[in-house]
Amino acid sequence: MSLRAQAARLGIQGEYVDAFGRRRKVSRRAMESIVQALDAGSAMPAQAPRRDPTAKPVRLAFQGSAGRWWLLAVQLYGVRSGRNWGHGDFSDLLELVELAAQIGAGGVGLNPLHALVDDPADQPSPYSPNSRLFLNPLYIDLDAVPEFAGLRTAEMTATIERLRRSALVDYRGITALKQHGLRAAHQAFLDHATPERREDFAAFRASRSPALARFAAFEVLRRRFDQPWWTWPSEWRTPDQAAIERLRADSGDELGFHAYVQWVADRQLMRCRDRARKLALPIGLYVDVAVGVRPDGFDAWNAPDAIVRTLSLGAPPDQLNTAGQNWQLAGFSGIGLQAQAFATFRDMLRASMRYAGAIRLDHVLSLKRLYLIPAGLRADQGAYVRMPFRELLEVTAEESLARRCIVIGEDLGTVPRGFRAEVARFGIWSYRVMLFERDVQGDFRPPAHFAERALVTFSTHDLPTFTGWLTRHDLDVRATLRILAGETRDERARAVAALEAALRQQGCSACDFPAVAGYLAASPARLLAIGLEDVLDVHEQANVPGTIDQHPNWRRKLPLELERIRDDPRLAAVARIAAERGRTTRRNGARPRGGT
Repeated sequence: MSLRAQAARLGIQGEYVDAFGRRRKVSRRAMESIVQALDAGSAMPAQAPRRDPTAKPVRLAFQGSAGRWWLLAVQLYGVRSGRNWGHGDFSDLLELVELAAQIGAGGVGLNPLHALVDDPADQPSPYSPNSRLFLNPLYIDLDAVPEFAGLRTAEMTATIERLRRSALVDYRGITALKQHGLRAAHQAFLDHATPERREDFAAFRASRSPALARFAAFEVLRRRFDQPWWTWPSEWRTPDQAAIERLRADSGDELGFHAYVQWVADRQLMRCRDRARKLALPIGLYVDVAVGVRPDGFDAWNAPDAIVRTLSLGAPPDQLNTAGQNWQLAGFSGIGLQAQAFATFRDMLRASMRYAGAIRLDHVLSLKRLYLIPAGLRADQGAYVRMPFRELLEVTAEESLARRCIVIGEDLGTVPRGFRAEVARFGIWSYRVMLFERDVQGDFRPPAHFAERALVTFSTHDLPTFTGWLTRHDLDVRATLRILAGETRDERARAVAALEAALRQQGCSACDFPAVAGYLAASPARLLAIGLEDVLDVHEQANVPGTIDQHPNWRRKLPLELERIRDDPRLAAVARIAAERGRTTRRNGARPRGGT
């Protein structure tokens, strides 16, 4: 079979049009590498039967309670408080849920909470997970763990104070301290846990079997071998249940420890979810789901036929990243997912829907096509590979309805013609960022332009904050880092003038964030996300795309402690404006469902 025929069979596009309108042809080298990688992971022929593409959608995704709501959005790791250990935790989230209810918000928006590696100091991005099925232990509040009571030493307290005072999140220090505390708590659990705690732990392990046992085994094995899993002895690359049991027998209670950590994290996050329900927040928790996983992580090891570890996800050149992007993440194999009736994809959705009233699928375009980059090639030398789009939409809608969880698709970037309409047919909401909502003349689109089934927001974690954008601080940062900005200072000045004009048309005399919040609140969009960084006039953005260690990405803390944010007049001003959406809904007779 010719290379072209093989590529066609696997859904690889030989050329595409980039964001600048340029037609790009995929090189033979890239095509051969992608064919080899997809064929190596294929568990079935690529021409496997698909559902009738002309059939109507089986069902529509869950649409939530009637009404228009707003969310208080935050990077949870960066929350300061008078009691956390220098990294935001689930007790902080509980406080945020209470705060959301008090100020009229419909819920709290969060970064991905996925499990990361033990030492995330080199790659702390919540969008580069070890696993999307399990939680990041750094969000555990150890002081709220019953078994930890009385175990904190004076030395630990001094370390906590130091970590709490640090300007940036000290991942290495926090990881070491929390691992020490969790091991002490686990030993105390083994020694004298109450019958009720033991029963709850056993129930959790049973409910998450067999994935939890395999995750615990992976955590033990990656510490034992300290190498990527594909270099491990053959018996541990794809172990069966008997091998897992042998590992359990010869590793003491190490598997039990990792299961215990996940149980503690789950129960603390469940407490936040349940509190949101009790407070009748219509959304509760809104969480992001990363587009891919680390190739050397648990998910890629656990489902090697469904996840292609040898190709990296990314994006072709566009206005923000003229060299393209390589995210160093492994993505799904459409062929592999079809072979297993989309089980791995379903598991990923369920893991986040377990806690959330709404999820956002990062880079939802990956349901239709993936931009894959072979090892050794530049980000602009990748190729698009088609995915079983309709089947993935149907599975997403089915899980959304079954879990009563709204699904929002992050549909930014180079969007294929008809993509948004097709996604909307299945009830998946759009994600609209005000910074991108401008017409060909550069004018900001009026509030009425936004769709009803959408979440609107001013910016994202990869874009400047409102204050950073208004003051051109982001352009200064990019100039210092020698990253092409995609926008000149003169162009930014024109954009700021366009925003001022748009706000004046809505009756606002000031160009400040409360005015922007009011602008977005006037839209028909069902959800509005208000970032705490924007409320608090933060200049620095969470992440500067195109950088790894040149900039402190994913390490920045909020400027104020949570206890002070609660009474900050800036939050009160924005909340008064945004909460009008909910009051209008209630006056019109709509009632919240009380959570998911």
